[in-house]
Amino acid sequence: MNQWLIFLIMIFINTLVSISYLILGLLMGNKERTACVFRFIVMLLCPVIGPLFFFVGHLLYRIVFHKEVDLADVVFSKERVRTNVRADEERERDIVPVEEALAVSDKSSLRTLMLNVIRGDVQSSLAAIALALNSHDSETAHYAASVLQDELNDFRFHVRKSFQEIEAESEEQTEFEEALIPYMNHVLVQKVFTEMEQKKFAYMMSDTGDYLYRKNASKITSQFYEWICLRLLDVQAFDKMEIWCDRAAAQYPNELASFTCKLKLYFTSQQKEKFFQVMEQLKESEVVIDSETLELIRTFG
Repeated sequence: MNQWLIFLIMIFINTLVSISYLILGLLMGNKERTACVFRFIVMLLCPVIGPLFFFVGHLLYRIVFHKEVDLADVVFSKERVRTNVRADEERERDIVPVEEALAVSDKSSLRTLMLNVIRGDVQSSLAAIALALNSHDSETAHYAASVLQDELNDFRFHVRKSFQEIEAESEEQTEFEEALIPYMNHVLVQKVFTEMEQKKFAYMMSDTGDYLYRKNASKITSQFYEWICLRLLDVQAFDKMEIWCDRAAAQYPNELASFTCKLKLYFTSQQKEKFFQVMEQLKESEVVIDSETLELIRTFG
């Protein structure tokens, strides 16, 4: 009889301890609520042993393993923090080359691809969106046309507005020219306009460069020269491009772009003699040559 009484008392005390632990854990706002409930169940089903196991485990952790964190060398600065954003696996799995996606018959997958493209940097994806205009899925083609039209209209408006500001600004101001050249190049390099409009904007980009050259040529970087030259090359404006090539060579004689722009000009316009002259000048110079230019020299040199 005494043994049964002792057993019941132990069960009662165990149940009381288990319930007290659960209530205390929930009232204290324990973030690990699932773990708290799990421990309660274990303590309830394993009288004495359950509570003892968790108590001894916690005690060992506090005595043996737990150490105070030394924050002496920690600098709480955003400059030293690199945030690792978890990849959107579902989205990444859906991304495939647009040319291949347009060939599939699964309209749902194609529409998902279009949405993923548009969710990103739309202005950098205009060429990809333009490809979707030829899609057999009318909804995808319509959506692509709508997005492309909005972006191109924004570009036209921004260029026109900036050009008006350039014409109205003083001789000392060059901010609009410096901002407009890279902006126009970013879109024009994707070749999403009609041939006539592409040529019109390439000429406007060249005119913007002329304003900047006249006001303060030192503000024109080698990269600016290359962008203007290549956009004129796209529309085969060889005469204008040659002017810019000569300006680049005069201002940046030791830049690789000053040579490669001329090489591309003379190669495309089939001026063989001038092409080989520039190539010899490049070979004799101390300019560091990249792999693409080196391959060109090996091919024609």
